[in-house]
Amino acid sequence: MNLAVQPKLIIHGGAGSSLKSKGGVEVVRLALYTIVEEVYSLLLSGASAKEAAVRGCQMLEDDPCFNSGTGSVLQSDGQIRMSASLMDGTSQIFSGVINVSRVKNPIDMAQFLQTSPDRVLSDFGAAELARELQIPSYNCLTELRLQEWIQERQGNFNKVMAEVVAEQGLLETNARRGTIGVVALDTNGRLAAGTSTGGKGFERIGRVSDSAMPAGNYATQDAAVSCTGIGEDIIDECLAPRIVVRVTDGMSLKDAMERTFAEASKHNRDLGAIALDAHGAIAWGKTSDVILAAYHDGEKIGDTLEIPVGTAIGCFKS
Repeated sequence: MNLAVQPKLIIHGGAGSSLKSKGGVEVVRLALYTIVEEVYSLLLSGASAKEAAVRGCQMLEDDPCFNSGTGSVLQSDGQIRMSASLMDGTSQIFSGVINVSRVKNPIDMAQFLQTSPDRVLSDFGAAELARELQIPSYNCLTELRLQEWIQERQGNFNKVMAEVVAEQGLLETNARRGTIGVVALDTNGRLAAGTSTGGKGFERIGRVSDSAMPAGNYATQDAAVSCTGIGEDIIDECLAPRIVVRVTDGMSLKDAMERTFAEASKHNRDLGAIALDAHGAIAWGKTSDVILAAYHDGEKIGDTLEIPVGTAIGCFKS
């Protein structure tokens, strides 16, 4: 099979401080690799970058290991409200939903809105769209997330970092950094990025995450980025567009990532990002202890799960 462009793919399941609450390295690695294998096969078969980004996000949303779709965290009032966005780098169209409830895959709604004159809808509008599309009502709640919320409620939500995850009797501080994302380069050289989240957990009702903004999900014909971490930090850095614009202005993806993350580190931000450029360079970066990312470089699958703690950047072109 002759490919005009060798497809590339990178996905993430969030950033944070621990893998224990998700079952450990091997559990997360298996989950991510399974998704990478399926989505990369789609790219090889000729699927567009946008189609691949949507499919990858759907699979990540369906895995209760991650904080998006099934397994989303609860907000302060005990409700699940999710946000997702999709950006096609070729058309440079951004679409998304903010604080939508009782749908299985928020990324599907973002995909539909790609062709709508109104491309970003908040809670009431998103709920009406779900009814129009006849999307079945779906309960994303898991027992783990319910117990997490109950424990936090008992503490009257008074923790400075209200992000307790209860699993197997352990308390882990990992919830609020949970987001999922997919960045793809297809055989025609097109880029796309998709990002989805259940939020940071226990937040004030009405809070909007970076995942529903270009700050956390951005793509052009030159580069595409999906972010994860503390949403407010990502918004303050305008992280995804900052990286993409630097690539468009002539920086290599590696240099753009290094400069952007150096600036974020000076501001003590807690965040991460995955990225691709039009030449097939694959990149990731983090200021948090860990970023749960896996990629396919055209030859093999790799991941970032055991990268040492602290700020780190990885960028390569096979």
